Amino acid sequence: MGRLIYRDRASFDIDDRILAHLRIVVMNKLRRNEGFMLQLPVNEGVRQASLWIHASNALVMQFYGGREPAIDRNLVDQMMHDASGADGLTLTAAGIAPATAAPRQPVGGYARP
Repeated sequence: MGRLIYRDRASFDIDDRILAHLRIVVMNKLRRNEGFMLQLPVNEGVRQASLWIHASNALVMQFYGGREPAIDRNLVDQMMHDASGADGLTLTAAGIAPATAAPRQPVGGYARP
């Protein structure tokens, strides 16, 4: 289980596997000076939080798992594609949200049940 901390104001528990993939997406998008919207489920009476990911916003990713997750290139490609879309990248309780145009199986897992 890992944690994404956004601008020292909000934190989100995310499965280490998904967080490792998200880290790659964030690094690549910010390296290109491309911001993107990230939607995360929240359990505190809020259905979903939308975060603008940009180089000007501080992010901290903490990994608590005992070993480095294996990286799935197809999942990284899917996440990069989604992050570049009009709706941005959406994580759900089951993993990555399926695209609206072409149905996909959710991959991985997101923490907070």
